[in-house]
Amino acid sequence: MAILQRVFPLLVAIAAAFESAASAAPVTYVFGDSLTEVGNNNFLQSLAKSNYPFYGIDYFGGMATGRFTNGKTVGDIISEKMGIPSPPPYLALLPNDEAYLTGVNYASGGAGILNDTGLYFVQRLTFDDQISYFEKTKEAIKATLGDEAAEKHCNEALYFVGIGSNDYVNNFLQPFLAKGIFYTHDQFLELLTSTLSQQFTRLYHLGARKILYHSLGPLGCIPSQRVKSKTGECLYQVNEYVQEFNSRVKNLITTLNSQLPYAKMTFADTYHDVLDLIENPSAYGFKFSNTSCCNVDTSVGGLCLPNSKLCLNRSEYVFWDAYHPSEAANLVLAGKIFTYLDKAHSPSSPAPKPSHHRRLLSAETHLSD
Repeated sequence: MAILQRVFPLLVAIAAAFESAASAAPVTYVFGDSLTEVGNNNFLQSLAKSNYPFYGIDYFGGMATGRFTNGKTVGDIISEKMGIPSPPPYLALLPNDEAYLTGVNYASGGAGILNDTGLYFVQRLTFDDQISYFEKTKEAIKATLGDEAAEKHCNEALYFVGIGSNDYVNNFLQPFLAKGIFYTHDQFLELLTSTLSQQFTRLYHLGARKILYHSLGPLGCIPSQRVKSKTGECLYQVNEYVQEFNSRVKNLITTLNSQLPYAKMTFADTYHDVLDLIENPSAYGFKFSNTSCCNVDTSVGGLCLPNSKLCLNRSEYVFWDAYHPSEAANLVLAGKIFTYLDKAHSPSSPAPKPSHHRRLLSAETHLSD
């Protein structure tokens, strides 16, 4: 009995320590396109798939998982840096799966901010679709934790969003807009940012507070765009479009932080970091940044098909296929993004104070959802 009296408090302390460590682990919900997808499209009738060789050749077991690269995505690497498992694809989960409480990946190849983007891929989860699935996730969390604890859980989670590339590459620059509608870039930019504002606000009302949006990179320099140049150079106009978009979204996030009580959204501006990687590959240990490791046919989609020829050293190439970075490049990019994530969402970093805007509801109303 005396031994039990001494051991029992120790067991309680150990159990409390494990519970504290578990609760301290960051929960991440990932939204985006093929740059962060981990297999959702495997469950869809979609033309945007990568669940075949040589995708995943450098991933665990050398197997394709639905990731659009030869190994790990940026999201996988950031999760590793945070000391947590990479969140699983939403469509692979069962109802009330325990993963809902530790993090979920909703990203889908071909997805865009606009619902019209990627229509010719047949099925894909648009950003609106992904937010709807997160809404279902929250209902499952409520059923497990109760309303108040679920709200707290969602408020404290991290939301990683990387979307918008397809709205240019597979929409405006094609263009494949529905019903033959064509826009000037100013009109298209207004449509993108107004839609994104509604989507961020919708996420906010579902409990999201700590949102990190990853800026678009220099899309004019990806292999699928370079082939449109007679000299194989970056397309200047495309990069100008992207910089205008990034600037607008950065301002949008600043505005939302000032208007939405306790919102703590961050714009990870890595455009120039990515451009430097492409323009000065040797500084990062690469040899090639103007073409892809996988010898792709850009006329039929630009993906790495099983009959494609691979480069001899995959770590020397910034790009894996016509659209996506190699794992080696993702390691560099994840390091850049992580600095924003680390600064923005550290416990010592205070949330921006909301402005008193007469058209907004009270903080209490927002937080109660």
